[in-house]
Amino acid sequence: MATNPPIIDCLLKYLLFFSNLLFTVLGLVVLALGLWGLINKESFAQEKIGQISTDPMLVFVMLGLVLSTLCLSGCVGALRENCCLLQVFSATVLVLVAAQVLAAIVAFSLQGQIEGYLRSGMLAAMVRYQDDLDLRFITDEIQIGLQCCGADNYRDWEVNMYYNCSAPGVLSCGVPATCCVDPLENGTVWNSQCGVGSQQLDEFSAQSVIFLGGCLGGMSRWIEQHTGLIGAVGMVLLGVQIITLFITTRLMDNIQCSKDTR
Repeated sequence: MATNPPIIDCLLKYLLFFSNLLFTVLGLVVLALGLWGLINKESFAQEKIGQISTDPMLVFVMLGLVLSTLCLSGCVGALRENCCLLQVFSATVLVLVAAQVLAAIVAFSLQGQIEGYLRSGMLAAMVRYQDDLDLRFITDEIQIGLQCCGADNYRDWEVNMYYNCSAPGVLSCGVPATCCVDPLENGTVWNSQCGVGSQQLDEFSAQSVIFLGGCLGGMSRWIEQHTGLIGAVGMVLLGVQIITLFITTRLMDNIQCSKDTR
């Protein structure tokens, strides 16, 4: 004879449903943001479709698609008490937990090499600064947020063909405006030419015009200052996923038990 499930099991069921519903909506928002970015940049145009695999907005599309699909399976599985969907959901969450733990171990063991990877990545972004809007946006945000210029120092902008001192044009031997200490002319108008000729200046003269320090040092200092917060957020996210696994496992056990008593 079937028995009514305890109130705690009903609460866990609807907690799993509503939490997954929330993350499904979040995943759809991320997916929509990624698609909007691709459409807005005309990445689906015939002449650009070949480069879409390297478009950063594709990361948002894939992340949103995976998150919304995964959480939707957990949402429907909890509401309909469908063991198949719940098994897929729990297995995927378990894989994600294992991947995050493995990534943390690898990052800790390779922490000496991470700076080299970051330097290579930033220099590559600086090379393509004028030709890739996404990389320009990311580089500008880093330089503004950390008040830095270049990877190691402001002269790193020599790697860019437009800012190289041998290049023709007004940008020659300069740096982007986001390197400037005060990029606003008269305090209101953005002065895109404020970094012109900065690479020709010695450090004493340049320090009143642009930020001398590179962004790698700024990133290292930011991470050191926020290590506790980063660790706490990581542990909370990992804890939420483990609790979700526990709730899903208990719900599947209850579904199986209820079938056995019928």
